[in-house]
Amino acid sequence: MDTPLHTPKDISSLVKKRRKELGYTQADIASFCNTGFRFISELENGKETLQLGKVLKVINILGLDLTARQRGEK
Repeated sequence: MDTPLHTPKDISSLVKKRRKELGYTQADIASFCNTGFRFISELENGKETLQLGKVLKVINILGLDLTARQRGEK
């Protein structure tokens, strides 16, 4: 299922939901991604000024793909 991502809060909700589905803690994800616990907490709380590279690493570790397409296309 595709989930539209328009805001940092959209990404944070998706990350948190997926992490919980997999049964991981924030500390687990921080360890897997070699980031701090604080970064994961801020990501899941929708902080707008996080490093994109680290966000993409978390998304990848969680087994998610981030794709872009023009609106209206399938």
